[in-house]
Formats: sequence, structure tokens, C-alpha cells
Amino acid sequence: MPSIRIGLSTQFNLENEQVGIGTTNPTATLEVIGNIKAEGAAGGSGVSTFREYQGFHQSEQGIANNIVIDNQTGGPFSSLSADLVISGETTISSGSTVEIGKTKTLTVTDKFAVPLGDTNSRDNTPEAGTTRFNQDFGTLEFFDGNNWKTVNSYSRGSAAGRAIISSGYDSGTNYLAQYDYITISTLGNSAYFGDMQSTLREKMGCGSAIRALFGAGASPSGSNEIDYLTIASAGNGIDFGNLTDTNYHNSALSSSTRGIWGGGYRGPSAAHTNVIEYVEISTIGNALDFGDLSGDMDAGSGYVASCASPTRGVFSGGTHPTSPAGDNVIRSSESITIASKGNSTRFGDLTAKHQRPSAASNTVRGLIFSGRDDVPDISAIDMSSGGVAVYFGELATADYSGFSACNNVRAVHGGGDGGPRTNRIEYVSIPTGGNALEFGDMSYQSGNSFLGSTSDSHGGLGGF
Repeated sequence: MPSIRIGLSTQFNLENEQVGIGTTNPTATLEVIGNIKAEGAAGGSGVSTFREYQGFHQSEQGIANNIVIDNQTGGPFSSLSADLVISGETTISSGSTVEIGKTKTLTVTDKFAVPLGDTNSRDNTPEAGTTRFNQDFGTLEFFDGNNWKTVNSYSRGSAAGRAIISSGYDSGTNYLAQYDYITISTLGNSAYFGDMQSTLREKMGCGSAIRALFGAGASPSGSNEIDYLTIASAGNGIDFGNLTDTNYHNSALSSSTRGIWGGGYRGPSAAHTNVIEYVEISTIGNALDFGDLSGDMDAGSGYVASCASPTRGVFSGGTHPTSPAGDNVIRSSESITIASKGNSTRFGDLTAKHQRPSAASNTVRGLIFSGRDDVPDISAIDMSSGGVAVYFGELATADYSGFSACNNVRAVHGGGDGGPRTNRIEYVSIPTGGNALEFGDMSYQSGNSFLGSTSDSHGGLGGF
């Protein structure tokens, strides 16, 4: 075995086309035992092209000790084109320190790109804090340890904070069969958005940041029709599919991916239903069975209010054929886990008589608005923990069968039947509470009731 001295403090050994420095038994084409130090190598005769020699290193480098990358012109390493696996500590121009695969501090002067993909390509079990760009929604999202959440869902896009509202009755018994919209952050009147597929009242809405869905309705008999709209672009309703249950006076809620309808009445007989059904918002098709309403709603419920956080849907109030209160008003809430099919479970009690209410929520707080029998109350519920609802404030005038929609900081309520029907729109601040203030008017001059709504920024979409 030849041994060649080349002015180094260790042996340079060559055997079977393998080179060892610091070892007499190399196991790779080049194996170095000990530290490597080079200064001014770029200018040395015969060494100046060393860094550019193709095939000199493998595609993956494993480094057990420390490496410092100067990243200056003429520095030791201006770039690395291969994969770099480091088991020790790496310091890069004093801007980043990595220890065992975790970055303590990262300073980026040009751009920083996160992984991207569609909703279906999400990792189902990532580490908490994992961040990615969702190409389906055009949004940044992160994993909180349990669920994927969208960043700043209430303030993005050309239609940011837009609510879509489905019409119902005018001051007579005429069906208006149109969609209106408002910008939640800007006071003002609603404006025409488009027409429904069919002339129906009580089409209850849910949706994502991109797409609005409106399902069921009455003509006056029940319907199973689902419309969809692109929230950013005005236009008419387009056929999405059908619900499993033909009904009206139902309720709808959604996460960023799944739309859910529950309760209602079936046909002219006004028989209550406890059916819960769902669709995947991004995929056109018919609804599937989710489960049933239970508890105080187990025999079915109509005129229910509903809202959602990214993980939980809550159904509140409404009417029940065997309600224990002596009338037919439900004074409780039921909840579901949106991502997991199953029956609802008890969530908490209501303090006001919310018959024919509407509801809206951000990720933290749900609001239940008004109800029949001259109840102007707005009640608040904790979306994370349930329990007894608390008094939030009051609407200017009691009404029922109106609409409610929200972004992360403002909830808007409008329309409804307060004897007479109204076109008034009011708003409240979700975090602070208090009585409602004037927002504007619906475009319907004579008032409207039995309305549905959704927004591109409700609590089911996440955000903060």
C-alpha cells in the first residue's frame, strides 16, 4: 500500500482508487478523518478551479463538525448547489443559526418561499407551526397542532370581507329571487349581485373564501337545490348539486372546505327534520349524510341559527315540536365537529328566546341575533368551550328571519320581519360587544325577510 507525503501533517493514502486522509482504510472515493481548513485556495495555482470540478462531491454532503459560510465575493463558499445535511451547528453570515434541524433566527434580504400545494396535498400530521401556501384559495395557512388555519382570511383578495345575501319575501308575499352583496368593513347599502337558479325564499348560505353556496329553500314547498357563486365576481347562481333532504327553514355553516346544512321543515306539512348533510365546497356534486341533530333538537328543528369556528359548527335556537319550555322555542345549542361526521352534542343554554334567529361568528365568539316575539337581544357564545350564552347587546328593532354575516371583527345583521318587514342593516363589533349601529339599507325598497347569507371571511375560515 503506497503512502505519499505531500506536506500535510497526516498521511495521504491511495488504495483501490480510494483516497484516505487520516485513515489507511478509506471506504469512499475520498474519506477525510479530522478537520479540513483552507485559506485563500481560490487564488492558488492549480487549485483555483477546485470548487468547479464536476463530480468531485456526491449530491449529498454530511458534515459532522461546524461549517462557516462567508457568502462574500471570493469567500470560501459563495454557494452550495447540492443538498447539505448538517448534524452539528451551521452559522450563515451571522443571519441564521441551525441546531439539529431547527432554525433559531433567519434573516432574509431578498425573498422567502414556503411550500405550496392544493388542499388535498396537505400533510395530515405536520408539526405545529408548519406553514404552506394553499393554491386552491390563494392563501397562506399554518397548522396549529390540530387544524390547518388560514392567515388573515378576513382581509385578502379583491372582494375581501364581502358578504352575499339571498333574498326572500318582500313586504307582500312576492319572492325576489336575487342575491345582494355588501362589503362588511365599509358602511353602505347592499347592491345587486345576481339571480338565483330558481325563485325560492330561505336559501341558507355557507362557503369558503372563494365560493358561496346556497341550499334548500321554499317555493312555497321545499327544495333540495344548491346554487354556487364566486364571491369576488358578480353573477347568477350556478347548479352545484342537490341536498339529500328536501326542506326549508333550515340552517347552514362551513369551514374553509366543508359546507353543512341542518334541520328545517319538509314540504307543506311542515314536518320537522333533524337531518345534517354536507358537501365539499371545492367539488361540485350532491350532498352526503353527516349525522343528525340531537338533544333538544332530536325531533327536528326549524328556523335554527348556525355559525362556525374552523373546527366546530354550532346550531342554536329555533323551533321544536316538543320543546320543553311550554312553547316551541329551543333555548339551547348543539355542536358538531366539522371534519368528523356524526350526530350533534349539547353545547350550552341560551338566555334569550331566539326563535327564527340568525347567527355569525369569528374564530372565537359566536353571536345569535334577535328572534320572534319582540326579542331584540344579541347573545354571545364561546366557540371553543360552550356553556351558557351571555348578553351581548341589542338590535335597534326586534326582528326575525333576517340575515347575519361577518368578518373577524364586525358582524352585520339585516332585513327580517319585525311587523312590518324591513330593509334595515345594522352592525356590531364582535370583540367588544354593545348595541347595534346603523350600517345601511338592503337594495329591496319594501323590505325583505327569510334571508340567507355567507361571507368570504367568517369564523369557519380561520384567520386572526
